[in-house]
Amino acid sequence: MIPRTSDSMPSGSLLMLVLFGIVLASAVAVAWSAHWNRQLLNQLYAELSVRDKAQAEWGRLILEQSTWTAHSRIETLASEQLQMRIPEPGEVRMVAP
Repeated sequence: MIPRTSDSMPSGSLLMLVLFGIVLASAVAVAWSAHWNRQLLNQLYAELSVRDKAQAEWGRLILEQSTWTAHSRIETLASEQLQMRIPEPGEVRMVAP
């Protein structure tokens, strides 16, 4: 047998060192995971804000489109600017297909 010297490690020291390394790595992983989740949550809120702005703009555009294509507006433009009118029954000609 080889006698132990005073500078050799105790028998459980290597196991404790490995366990300490695992716990330290786990703590760093938890901190990194929390940071990453916060970043993703911030990105999500930014994208939701962009979506909300786009939906508001879409609503305004739909309202504007309905205003521009209103039948009364089209009739007014046709009669005033293009001098269009509803034809008399005698002016209507049927075309055979």
